[in-house]
Amino acid sequence: MLTKTYNTDNIRYIVLSILLIISSLDAGSYSYRKYPHVKKFYKEITPIAIKISKEHNLPAASLLAIAGLESGYGRGYVCQITGNIMSLGAFKSDPELPALTLPYSKSKQQILFDKNEIKKHTKADLDYKKRHKSLKKDYRPMQYAGTVKNLELLKYNEKLRCQAHNACLNDFATRWICKKSNIKAFKNAKIWLETLVADNNKNILFNMNTNSRFIDKIGGVKNSFNYRKSWPKKAKQVMKKAGLVELVNNIQNKHMSFDEAWE
Repeated sequence: MLTKTYNTDNIRYIVLSILLIISSLDAGSYSYRKYPHVKKFYKEITPIAIKISKEHNLPAASLLAIAGLESGYGRGYVCQITGNIMSLGAFKSDPELPALTLPYSKSKQQILFDKNEIKKHTKADLDYKKRHKSLKKDYRPMQYAGTVKNLELLKYNEKLRCQAHNACLNDFATRWICKKSNIKAFKNAKIWLETLVADNNKNILFNMNTNSRFIDKIGGVKNSFNYRKSWPKKAKQVMKKAGLVELVNNIQNKHMSFDEAWE
């Protein structure tokens, strides 16, 4: 009877081959990656999310998933105007986006806020309505925040847009998910994360289980980020179908560029 022996290199090669096959199968399931606007959105905010994740012990992939879900991958008109990608409500001292009279384009089936874009449409295509005060924090520069002026500012200014996204994610990490929060779900989630990192290390923030559990802890119940039971499922679906856990791991641990990690 012939027996085949394997040395360490053989075993390592076999394991790596299996992992590559599994990885390729998983990558094929990342169906949201085929959309250019999804890639564009995540290319801008992923470095910010990873930085804030490490600074404040929050799971990066779940931040990206929540931002994508809440902002429509940066396509929601409130998000485009304010830079508020997490749909964060304004505190008492924060500027809010006021009530706006904006047109709805019948042909594009969306609300328009950019005066340059509005000019391209016929009057018959536009249906003007007064939109309610959003109650969301406005992250535009001080001279514009909370006003009806220069609504399209962040759309055309990438630097200011990234600054707004950074401020929004930082608020989420320091004013919402914090030990001083009056919201029990947020306070408990922060304590849980701090304990998790203390017992392990910051790499624990980049695995699927931590990200999924964090989403479950802050949503789906009364007095949480979103009380709807479907919300955690939707956020986790975004995380899975955009391959966000793998994305942040490839950038953080394998030192890939965003484009390499995404493709």
